[in-house]
Amino acid sequence: MPFREKNGIPYYYFSSLDFPELTQAAFTRRGGVSPAPWGTLNLGGAVGDAPERVAENRQRAFRAVGHSFDSMYAVWQVHSAKVVQVTAPLTSPENILKADAMVTDKVGVSLFMRFADCVPVLFYDPIHAAIGLAHAGWQGTVRKVATATVEAMQEYYGTKPEDILTGIGPSIGPDHYEVGPDVIAEVECAFPDDASALLFSRDGAVKLDLWKANQLALEQAGVTQVEIAGICTACHVEDWFSHRAENGRTGRFGALIGLV
Repeated sequence: MPFREKNGIPYYYFSSLDFPELTQAAFTRRGGVSPAPWGTLNLGGAVGDAPERVAENRQRAFRAVGHSFDSMYAVWQVHSAKVVQVTAPLTSPENILKADAMVTDKVGVSLFMRFADCVPVLFYDPIHAAIGLAHAGWQGTVRKVATATVEAMQEYYGTKPEDILTGIGPSIGPDHYEVGPDVIAEVECAFPDDASALLFSRDGAVKLDLWKANQLALEQAGVTQVEIAGICTACHVEDWFSHRAENGRTGRFGALIGLV
């Protein structure tokens, strides 16, 4: 598996997005200062951890990939399909917007989001030097936030979908993602021709494959290059935070992408 480590901070990276002009990382839960149940590199500020510990963890993560924390742009994640066009780092927490995807073509801006089972989706258009980052839980998946991100890159930067390199990061795998009738109905509505490939029965329950669903949304948008990490957060709580596997009492790992 492609991992790097610096200053005691290990992080996953996508081989297909490994370019000198691009920084991209999915940080594990290792290398921080937070105690249990947020141990140790909790990057989420709304899960009960002390703000000073979260701030230190974020500083450590950004330093590990050689980015200044002042370059960060983040959003208030609300399980939507809203995409923000980013032109500069976030200057104040009071200016944070509700959204679940960001795009930019500005060097020196680090797009940053937090996860604990939901799917990180990273985007890179090497032709127009544009990037994107999306957060897709089941709601964002059926609302096709991945598609919305592709469309935003087309609108703002002239990106062609077939030029976009994408990565689907560590998140809850299909074997662990049990869903109920309400989610099943939403998936069948969003993917009417493919729901049978995304939903399957096992151990007396219906499971949803978020990896395949987001890959399908990307492909339907014209993206042909999709790398899937294939790392299940619920299977590997020693390395990743998992809301489901840890019964909601846990931290958040971070994903970052930035042009350099």
